[in-house]
Amino acid sequence: MFRVIFILIGVVFFFLLILSNTEAQQPPQVLSQNPSQNPFDSGLEFKPKNEIDVLIAASLKRHKIKPAPLCSDEVFIRRVYLDVIGTLPDIQAVKNFLADKKTDKRSRLIDHLLARNEFVDYWTLKWCDILRVKAEFPINLWPNGAMTYYRWIHGAVRTEMPYHQFARALLTSDGSNFRDGASNFYRAVPQKDAETLAENVALTFLGIRTGAWTPEKLQQLSVFFSRVGYKETAEWKEEIVFWIRKPLDKPEVVFPDGTKGTVRSDQDPREVFVDWLVSPSNEGFNRNIANRIWFWLFGYGLVHESDDFRPDNPPVHPEVLDYLCRELIDSDYCLKHLYRLILNSNTYQQSSIPNSKNKNNDSSITELFAVYPIRRMEAEVLQDALSRLFGVSVGYSSEVPEPFTNIPPRYRTIMLPDASITSSFLEMFGRPTRDTGMESDRNNGVTESQQLFLLNSTEVNNWVMKFLSNYRNTNRRPEEIRKMVDDIWLRFLSRYPTALEFRFVAEELRRQEKSGGQKVQDIVWALLNTKEFLCRH
Repeated sequence: MFRVIFILIGVVFFFLLILSNTEAQQPPQVLSQNPSQNPFDSGLEFKPKNEIDVLIAASLKRHKIKPAPLCSDEVFIRRVYLDVIGTLPDIQAVKNFLADKKTDKRSRLIDHLLARNEFVDYWTLKWCDILRVKAEFPINLWPNGAMTYYRWIHGAVRTEMPYHQFARALLTSDGSNFRDGASNFYRAVPQKDAETLAENVALTFLGIRTGAWTPEKLQQLSVFFSRVGYKETAEWKEEIVFWIRKPLDKPEVVFPDGTKGTVRSDQDPREVFVDWLVSPSNEGFNRNIANRIWFWLFGYGLVHESDDFRPDNPPVHPEVLDYLCRELIDSDYCLKHLYRLILNSNTYQQSSIPNSKNKNNDSSITELFAVYPIRRMEAEVLQDALSRLFGVSVGYSSEVPEPFTNIPPRYRTIMLPDASITSSFLEMFGRPTRDTGMESDRNNGVTESQQLFLLNSTEVNNWVMKFLSNYRNTNRRPEEIRKMVDDIWLRFLSRYPTALEFRFVAEELRRQEKSGGQKVQDIVWALLNTKEFLCRH
């Protein structure tokens, strides 16, 4: 047992050394199957492709920073699959993409992914995080309410509901939390008082944390939600959200930007607020969603944190944010239009390895988007990736939320409707609690418990042993070794092995044929624990 552990550690160390050398911009020679000379960079310099790139390039020039070269096709297909549908590409998809010689293949792939069902599932997950879709404490939507809310959000994403209509539907919603999904917006809060509702609205639709506001300003916003009422029914845990038809104490109201308005005695104050909120002239509303989308695709916002807009936290590229806002309005608030603009830009398609011509390789290179930011896969995406790679089904059975919850194995993890469902894996890898609605509620940091789980857990070992059954009948002829190693690399890393990687693996397999099965097992364990597998890059 100890011998196996030492072998495993040695192999892991070797591959980490290889990858660290690659990240240090000493790329090894790549086999002929790989169309690029580097598995990470395409060798092409950054050149503006659309208006985003023009604005980014001008800003980087002012900062005297060189943008990174464009990423290779191998990196791009893996990156865009993870960023758009939260799924690793299968082997055939990678092979087809690498073999495609047409110059527009990246944009065609983007359109294909935006039209897939997984896009709806994955982006519903993102919306559920910030809209607090959770059955149990402290949100207490209860299972029926959480599922109804989830289905409403899923339907809005699937039908491509314009964003201003999406916001209006949530903010003016009434009805049963079990039948009218949008009404759960007013229940997905720790307390149902007007101030808490106002704080939730400011965070969700303006990207503002009201903790630094004066009590007077918060009270001014709270007025708009002071006539939201709740009524229980005879059905267990059901609640009706409704407009209390009682005039405000004063018809004059003040919006968060300081402008004033009037609410008639026969008018729902929420309608007045929404009219102000979704007005094309409201920069806060437009900037918030444009910045969120940028954050979702890069892992780092033009304004960072992405839900912390304030005067002393300006955007790093204000011209880019303004441009995205104009495009949002001109497209009638079509969010997919912004996805396409960003995904097709060379800013998004940069390598994750900084340009070697930069004198200082500091955090400003990432913050200014002179490189694609490396970040770990989310917990749900990682669980689905492992399930698919190793051919294991992960069903979810949980005593919480009550009553007993059972999610069949056919549902992928990114489709989970409720953050209350118990999962030690998801909790270990930073799934958000959905208590706050803040993006920072999700923790993508690396912890010791995660590393130990991936290095030495019985569960992962069982997955690996099942995976190895695909290669039990593989002999040690060169062509068989070639096919097996290519297959493993394509499954885990969405690319062919480099010459250095293949030479090392092939020599080990030929040198110790009797323990070849153990060697393959070590290789799989090693790849599983590499930064290249665990991270978006």
